[in-house]
Amino acid sequence: LEPEVMDTEREAFEYDAMDHSEVNEAFVGRLDQLGGRGHMLDLGCGPGQIVVLAAERFPEATIVGIDLSAEMLAIAEKKTTALRHGGRVELVRADAKELPFANDTFDTVFSNTLLHHVPEPRRVIAEAHRVLKPGGTLLIRDLFRPPTAARVDQLVDMYAGDATEYQQELFRASFHAALTLNELTRAVDELGIVAQVVHDTDRHISLQIHQSR
Repeated sequence: LEPEVMDTEREAFEYDAMDHSEVNEAFVGRLDQLGGRGHMLDLGCGPGQIVVLAAERFPEATIVGIDLSAEMLAIAEKKTTALRHGGRVELVRADAKELPFANDTFDTVFSNTLLHHVPEPRRVIAEAHRVLKPGGTLLIRDLFRPPTAARVDQLVDMYAGDATEYQQELFRASFHAALTLNELTRAVDELGIVAQVVHDTDRHISLQIHQSR
């Protein structure tokens, strides 16, 4: 596994400096397709890149972003403070495995590339589902673990070929730490959660629940 908390200044800076724009835009687009709205929670918000995109995409929403890393939240705070609608965003230092929120609190819960940092990803999934209102939207996306180290190297070259050596190593470690589609499916089944588990890009898998209309 990668470190559960990327809480050094260098880790936070290097992660934020990587170009996640295309992936993040696609993630927020999928969230929109699933019916994301209302009171929203971002698990493992990191430096706030997706929080900012979600605030722009969902102008009527209120968004809570949580992370265990003070360094990540410091970067996110600078981004959200600059938002025209920054008052709709709240950042909280909290553990995704033990959320400080009551059951059925959020209309939408989402997370991008958090699971491979967590030794017990089932706890994150269970907590995400616990705080989600009945009929709400859930989207938990992560990388998936390729079958060979050679395939990992191909993906790193393809998507981080222009990144620094340190950033490439972060990306490579993420693949090695990630779940497979079958492992994620089994975790969801064992938790008794009714949701879709999909293989949605050449490097991502997602757990998703559509908004009930």
